[in-house]
Amino acid sequence: MTVRIISLFPDVLGTYGDQGNARILAHLVELAGRVPELVSVGINDEVPTDGDIYLLGGGEDGPQALAARRLAEGSPLHRVVEQERPILAVCAGYQVLGRSFAVGESTLPGLGLLPVDSLRAPGRMVGEVLGTPLIGVRQSLITGFENHGAMTILDEGCQPLAKVHEGNGNGQDGYDGIVYGPIVASYLHGPILARNPGIALWLLDRIGIASEEVPGSHWALYAERAHAKAGALWRGKH
Repeated sequence: MTVRIISLFPDVLGTYGDQGNARILAHLVELAGRVPELVSVGINDEVPTDGDIYLLGGGEDGPQALAARRLAEGSPLHRVVEQERPILAVCAGYQVLGRSFAVGESTLPGLGLLPVDSLRAPGRMVGEVLGTPLIGVRQSLITGFENHGAMTILDEGCQPLAKVHEGNGNGQDGYDGIVYGPIVASYLHGPILARNPGIALWLLDRIGIASEEVPGSHWALYAERAHAKAGALWRGKH
C-alpha cells in the first residue's frame, strides 16, 4: 500500500523547516511496511484531493495570505476534510484553516475549516514551549519552538492539542493548538513531528497504519528537549 503524504506550498510556507514533518512521516510509514509517496505541491500547482495525509507549515504574512487565496480556489481542503483525511497545520497554516487571521492591520478570511479566529497579538511570542498533550499520544509531554505575532481564539468547548506549562501556544488561553475532526493544528515548530513522534504515530493511526517498532532515534530529540525543559521548569518552581 502506498501512502501519499501531501506537503502543501513548502515554497512559501516552509520558513521554519516544517517540511521536515513529511520526512518523519515517510520514515514511520516505511517502518510500518508501507511505501511512502512524498508529494510537494507548489503555490502555483493544483492541490490534489486524493492524498492520505496533508501538511501545512509556517510562513510570513504575505505568503500566508497568498496560500489562503490559493486554497480558497475550488476548496480542495474542504473535500479532504469531508473524506476524513488527516491534516497537520502549523503556525501560519493553523491560522489559514480558521475563519479569519490578521495580516498587518487587516483581517483576512480563512478557509473556515477550524472554529477559530487569529488576532494580532500585543507582542511577538518567541521561544520554547512545554506542554501536556490532551489527546492520546505515546508521550507525556509536548515540546516545540514558537515564533508568531498572533493569538488564536478557539470557540468554547473546542479541544486544544496541549495544556501549556511554559511558553504561549495559542497566546491567551494557556493552551496550544486544536484537534478538530481530522485536523491537528499547533504553533509548534521544531519541526513538530521530529520533536513529538507520538503525534506522528497518532496521525498514522488515523489512516489505519500502526508503527509499533519505532527506533530510539525517533525519540532522542523528544527525550532531550522534554527532559531539559521539564527539568528547568521544575527547578524554577523549587
